[in-house]
Amino acid sequence: MRLGMLTACLPQWTLEQCAGWAKNNGYEALEVAVWPGTGGRDFEAAHLPVAEFGPEQVDATKDLFQRYGLELSAFAYYENNLHPDPARREEIRTHLKHSIDAAQALGVPYVGTFIGRDWTKSVADNLAEGQRVLPELVDYAGERGVKLIVENCVMEGWHPDGYPGNLAYSPELWEWMFSLGFYLNWDPSHLTWIGIDPVETIAPYIDRIVHAQAKDVELDPAARNRYGFFGKVDKGGNPWDMGWWRYRVPGLGQVDWPKVVDRLYEHGFTGTLSVEHEDPVWGGDDERITQGLRIAQRTLRPLIVG
Repeated sequence: MRLGMLTACLPQWTLEQCAGWAKNNGYEALEVAVWPGTGGRDFEAAHLPVAEFGPEQVDATKDLFQRYGLELSAFAYYENNLHPDPARREEIRTHLKHSIDAAQALGVPYVGTFIGRDWTKSVADNLAEGQRVLPELVDYAGERGVKLIVENCVMEGWHPDGYPGNLAYSPELWEWMFSLGFYLNWDPSHLTWIGIDPVETIAPYIDRIVHAQAKDVELDPAARNRYGFFGKVDKGGNPWDMGWWRYRVPGLGQVDWPKVVDRLYEHGFTGTLSVEHEDPVWGGDDERITQGLRIAQRTLRPLIVG
């Protein structure tokens, strides 16, 4: 197992800056954010130009990772592959294919994405649509030696009423997407706030957990008593403000990291555990963001053998 970090929390940095900082602060791998640009929402970055990725970019990227002695564990392009706007869905599909092509060129094994959801339709209708359109993306990746990995984020902010906007949030849905050929970028934080014990999901699905994200979550039961499980009705213009929980860096929330890492080891996980920093306490500027990454590293490093 390797300790990595997702670069999306530092959108203004270059990839070389991310690599240098990671190497000097105890990280072994980068999960590289490859959105076409920034500004769509928080926590996305454009750290490699995968849409225009020629031999020069391939050589420069390989040299960068070799110089810093880091692994490029995965590409991250987490967007809605079932978006209700056909034009936007096609943009996402096209960029995902660019990401796959660049992964093939660099020998990167995984490209991360979301299933997503058309929020104007029922879950059942979305699953039917997913079975129609998603296998083509899985096949495109497979033909290039790349696996598509889906993070189990609820993406409640994508739905007008705060309901799940990414149909990959539960083991029931994982089994559906596995049947289409996807793999899992497993994240315990999302499971924790929706009431699923993350530790108990490792053993049954370890053959599909090929990459993992390390993000914590802090729950506020008193606030939940006011808002209920589904969160605030009036979110004050912020669709992501559920009102009774918030993401934290590992060690500052409810996730039992010694048990998580131990269970991953017990069942043979040999991939990257990649810190995903979305902690509002340790956010806002580069100094606080990097301090949050140091807290995560100090929490997780003692648990990882080697």
